[in-house]
Amino acid sequence: MKQLVITILGQDRPGLVESISSVILENHGNWLSSNLSHLLGHFAGIIQIEVSEEHFQALQNALNALPKLDVRIETGDTEIEPATREQLNFVITGNDRPGIVQELASVIRHKGANITHLNSRQQSAPNWGVPIFSAVATVTLPNGLNKEEVINALESITSDLIVDVEKV
Repeated sequence: MKQLVITILGQDRPGLVESISSVILENHGNWLSSNLSHLLGHFAGIIQIEVSEEHFQALQNALNALPKLDVRIETGDTEIEPATREQLNFVITGNDRPGIVQELASVIRHKGANITHLNSRQQSAPNWGVPIFSAVATVTLPNGLNKEEVINALESITSDLIVDVEKV
């Protein structure tokens, strides 16, 4: 079986996920995993599927024929991360400002860790007078790195940043 990563971007509309999933099923693909979002009226999705080599071209053609969507298909890397690597969810909250995601990503990279999933948003905080940034980042730590080192480095970015940790 061929592992694929499909990214899809376009104007959101009711039934869009059903259309995409129907094309995958009709062309003998198996939907394995996904992250789908609606942002400012647009649909953005990344989907992992598997399909046999014999059905790959038909599936690719059918996905590319979906109307008003930008579809990109990549062959996935089936090499799995070593099980010895620790994964954590960092729950990050603080006052929002330009550059906060870049600062967080830079600290994590400089510690040798890798962000494998990031879900962030800005929300109103009328009692505080400034918008609040919140994020959940799934981070894979390199062998030998203590999670406290990463937490301390993240919290040292600014005094208003709170970092909580959940084991994945």
